[in-house]
Amino acid sequence: MNKAVIMAGGFGTRLRPLTMEVPKPMVPILNVPMMEHIVNLLKKSEILDVISLLYFQPEIIINHFGDGAKHGIKMNFVQAIADYGTAGSVKNAFHFLDSRFIIISGDVLTDFDLQKAIDFHIAKGAKATVLLTRVTSPLEYGIVMTDDDGKITRFLEKPNWGQVFSDTINTGIYILEPDVLDLIPYQEDFDFSKDLFPEMLSRKMPLYGFICEGYWRDVGNLDEYQIGQSDALHNVINLGKFENSNFSYGKNCVIPDNVKIKGNVLFGDNVSIGSNCVITNSVLGKDVKIGNGVCLSGVTIWDNVTIGDFAQLSDDVICNNVLVEANTTINENVYVGNNCKIGKKVRLSSNIKLWPNKTIQDGAVLSRSLVQEEKWMKELFTDARITGISNIEINPEFGAKLGSALGMAIGKNSKILASRDPHNVSRIIKRSITAGLLSVGVSISDLRSTSIPQTRQELMTGNYDGGFHIRRSVRNPNLTDIIIFSKDGRDISLSMTKKIERFFFGEDVVRVNHQDVGRIKYPERTNEIYVDRYLSTIDKDVIKSKNTKMFIDYSYGLASSTFPHILGSLNVDSLSYHDYVDSIKFQPDPAMDLPGDDNTSKIMTSLNYELGFRMEAGAEKIALIDERGVWLTPMRLLSVITKLFLETNKDSKPYKIAVSIIASSEIDDIAKDYPNVEVVRIKNSHSSMMEITSDANVKFIGGIYGGFIFPEFLFAADAMFTVGKILEMITKLNTKISYIDSTLPIKYQHKMSVNCPWDKKGAIMRKTMEHSEKMTRELIEGVKIFFENESVLLIPDKENSSFFIIADSDSAYNSNYLAEKYAGLIIKWLSEVNED
Repeated sequence: MNKAVIMAGGFGTRLRPLTMEVPKPMVPILNVPMMEHIVNLLKKSEILDVISLLYFQPEIIINHFGDGAKHGIKMNFVQAIADYGTAGSVKNAFHFLDSRFIIISGDVLTDFDLQKAIDFHIAKGAKATVLLTRVTSPLEYGIVMTDDDGKITRFLEKPNWGQVFSDTINTGIYILEPDVLDLIPYQEDFDFSKDLFPEMLSRKMPLYGFICEGYWRDVGNLDEYQIGQSDALHNVINLGKFENSNFSYGKNCVIPDNVKIKGNVLFGDNVSIGSNCVITNSVLGKDVKIGNGVCLSGVTIWDNVTIGDFAQLSDDVICNNVLVEANTTINENVYVGNNCKIGKKVRLSSNIKLWPNKTIQDGAVLSRSLVQEEKWMKELFTDARITGISNIEINPEFGAKLGSALGMAIGKNSKILASRDPHNVSRIIKRSITAGLLSVGVSISDLRSTSIPQTRQELMTGNYDGGFHIRRSVRNPNLTDIIIFSKDGRDISLSMTKKIERFFFGEDVVRVNHQDVGRIKYPERTNEIYVDRYLSTIDKDVIKSKNTKMFIDYSYGLASSTFPHILGSLNVDSLSYHDYVDSIKFQPDPAMDLPGDDNTSKIMTSLNYELGFRMEAGAEKIALIDERGVWLTPMRLLSVITKLFLETNKDSKPYKIAVSIIASSEIDDIAKDYPNVEVVRIKNSHSSMMEITSDANVKFIGGIYGGFIFPEFLFAADAMFTVGKILEMITKLNTKISYIDSTLPIKYQHKMSVNCPWDKKGAIMRKTMEHSEKMTRELIEGVKIFFENESVLLIPDKENSSFFIIADSDSAYNSNYLAEKYAGLIIKWLSEVNED
């Protein structure tokens, strides 16, 4: 095999400012572009016919490699006119690919023995082979599962922790037979892991994975670049620079005898060092001039850089054509772009970036909030939500920058719907995001203080290109959430979050002319539209016939301004509590802090009320208390509402309901009495609950934290509609919550947590998969293992360095025993992993 494809079209957004003026594959490691290291690796396996796929800044790569002759290869270039995805980009070069070939990224560091992988591919008769490796933190990569023969059984692209079934990942290096290209559409967006490989699995084509030995690192962000440079400098990956000495230098270097060289140091050509310098574990490019008394430690300096006398730099990256004048101090993790000029006696604090062509005046002190810089250095989003410390991480400057990025991602002349809760910080952040949006030519329809369900309903009118909502976090009163919606009111997609992040972390924002800035409008009938749709969807005549008496706690939230009118229209006699909007007072999520420390139970029993509710302030979740004065746990509430829904729809055509993988097996036992119902298990998140509503056969989605979705009304949880639906169902059935509760089966869940370092979670998931290989199991999120009338779910904690064990059984004793047993197994596996 003599043919290779190098993927060299990436933007390198997360490597900025390094990649502002060079494409990512041309960023140097040990003074050599990463893509050239890949070419050298291919040459070791005598792969000399190379096709480079270009998209972003292609001319720099073309000028460096030419026809490949000076690098001992033949190189052709294929430049795409659009982003066709990973597989689509390769298909775009199909006319060069008439025999077996290997695909490799131009911006990874690796020393894999490619010939071993090729031999494996040929021996297995594979149509495609994916080169795999094991890493301590698999979240950023695609998980690949294989059988004992190496045949791939499953792909998971960019999983969450609950889907990390192994620490074995896809390296993005593939060996393909040319006829596989027939499965890829021409000049369309098509991905290897998301599209091509699943298609090959469905066709039962021979698709294999080969676990490689050796070094591999995806240089995807600034931290990874620093680590990769250090690893290369210290021969963790051998790139041939330090075979006989810890010090390597090029031609025409001037190095006085009183210069101290510590650790491993690399100089390019024409480097000049002043007297009494100390240089430790650093890489200097060509034409670099260092003054007298300079201290460099862990520094990467590119070409044509001048460092003045007595400057001090630690763990920094300095790009091309930079001047750092005398007596300047640059602290750790500072990244300086091309053509910057930093004056005398300047101090640059840690963790900042200078974009190209910036000038820092003499004596200046440049600093940023460490909290903010660390918080937003890698990624913004958790699903469609951004969460940070109120007015510290989520502050007006951040909001304006995010608004500009959101506007660029959605496009000039778009219209965005905005809403917030009543908190003062939410008001500030909504205004700052609005300012950023207006500045790039996006107009705003401002709902002001409005609940999330009502905002989603307004987006369903089709009058907007997207929306956002700002709220005080229901999980922690010191945090602020920013939730971004797509044009249909659903959460934005993963691809859109990445697009927003690309603009946020880059400097590609284009401000419009002052005549083209966006405009702000204030819709007037949003509340009326919501109420009309609510009353037209619910069976109001049934509810009105009952004249229900109930208690409701609004938690000082937004529903208190809308729901009383709805209840009046339904002839419901309600006693309200905390029934005004208050931005200061905080009521916790009812699923996190079950009510019971107030007088609600006494109110219910003394006034003979039939049921009562506590709404989350954001009007998405509920807690329920029955006429006995008993608050139902969130898990029991799910069982009760499921029973109500199934019973009121027992004569319907076959349909589905969906519940979390964590939900009690009570749900399955209840559903056995209804042959027209199929129970679907989903991941434990609101985004997964919303996603399943795209299946028209799913009529009810139940969460384990008090959130419920009735797709007939909305594809997301709405506490107000949930209350109405419960009233409708108990009236139709002429029953009480306490009676339903007393008739349902009881299952016992026991939840435990075992400490598990982040870098061991993937290995523990792999151990779990190996342990359960011949058992009945579900792999929806985590690994759920089934026994007779029992189950245990092993799932990594998404937020902490721990593992959850959730055992489900007919008896409390058995659930405790099962949880303890698997907690012990995880501890045992951890010790085995640590020994490895």
